[in-house]
Amino acid sequence: MVDFKHDPRLTPARPDLAAKYLEGQVAATRFVEGEVFEVSYGVAAVRREPFSGAMQETEALKGERVTIYDRTDEGWAWGQLADDGYVGWLPDITLYRPTAEPTHKVTALRTFAFPGPSIKLPPAETLSLGARLAIVREDDTFVVTREGWHVPRRQVGALDVMESDFVAIAERFVGTPYMWGGRSSLGIDCSGLVQTALAACGIKAPRDSDMQQAALGHSVPLTEQTRLQRGDLLFWRGHVAIARDANSIVHANAYHMATAIEPMQDAIARIAASGSPLATIKRLG
Repeated sequence: MVDFKHDPRLTPARPDLAAKYLEGQVAATRFVEGEVFEVSYGVAAVRREPFSGAMQETEALKGERVTIYDRTDEGWAWGQLADDGYVGWLPDITLYRPTAEPTHKVTALRTFAFPGPSIKLPPAETLSLGARLAIVREDDTFVVTREGWHVPRRQVGALDVMESDFVAIAERFVGTPYMWGGRSSLGIDCSGLVQTALAACGIKAPRDSDMQQAALGHSVPLTEQTRLQRGDLLFWRGHVAIARDANSIVHANAYHMATAIEPMQDAIARIAASGSPLATIKRLG
């Protein structure tokens, strides 16, 4: 079993500062309680370091909560996402103090938020699958958010409405560009695809593929490759794919630079030839 205790990706701790709840567990000059904020932009990059050229670790979607422990004068905020515990730097401008609990979520792959009740207006924001909204009223065409945005009613649903087939959700992303750390239809990576698709079905999953390999499902012998079931997860070193059936997979990958459907055995052979044999198969449920 992999021990992710104090993994820096999940532990808001630095030599100079750490979250108060880690006091006694990690060494730091000072410990702070932190303050909860909400992501106000459609998508906010979470970076390894506080500058725009730093590696993107993941993304936070509209409505997600994040506990902020530190800020810089240059406009960056360091904190931990509430949903999957990921730690990193976000642009401070993308955050605001929560004023209402989300009531709905985006169910379309992506949609637009308009500043008024007309699709002819220039969109105020682009919203991705899973983004959360606090709805104050609705009519036949739009729901209206607390910001005054008008979002097409058919493309949102109540928070408790869940999809039943996470593989079908992943398949909707086919053609989406591959982007390291991405979690939206504008750009997504392999583990982001798994996490996002499972979330649409009400299943919480860690962010990165090694975390998912450790946490999700139970192992299936590698000799069972020809009898895989829809929804099985295939793991390589640093990569994960989703079985559509016993013969094909869907995965966001850098070979296609997109989310693609691919014959399973072709992918296994191709990835093995690059030096990474199939490591584990996990079955949910």
